[in-house]
Amino acid sequence: MDYIQEKVAYLKGLSEGLGINESTNEGKVLLHIVDILDDISEALDGLTEAQNDLEEYVEVIDEDLSDLEDDVYDDMDELDDEIDFCEIECPECGEVVYVDMEMLDEDNKITCPNCEEEMEIDLSCCGDEDCECH
Repeated sequence: MDYIQEKVAYLKGLSEGLGINESTNEGKVLLHIVDILDDISEALDGLTEAQNDLEEYVEVIDEDLSDLEDDVYDDMDELDDEIDFCEIECPECGEVVYVDMEMLDEDNKITCPNCEEEMEIDLSCCGDEDCECH
């Protein structure tokens, strides 16, 4: 924004060099316009500085958030490795249900949390690459 301040300074110098003063109505108007332009230039300078500060602050927040996400999601990955679960689609309602293998009863059955129908879990595919169990 320095170029705007330079142009306003040039206008001030030009008005002084041309001998424009407040003795005429036109001179008053022109000098006030130059003063207003100077005020606007200073305000823009302040806004630019505030914008730069805000950008720096957002970058710091973004870095902190990234670090936090890494910490949280790394912990979640470790937790996922510890939990043995299957992704099952309920035959009654079609809802996808994630079943912790420890929740199964001795007959490999579980109740759907959506429609409350009992589902039987087929574990015969476990170990295959195409198996939905994780």
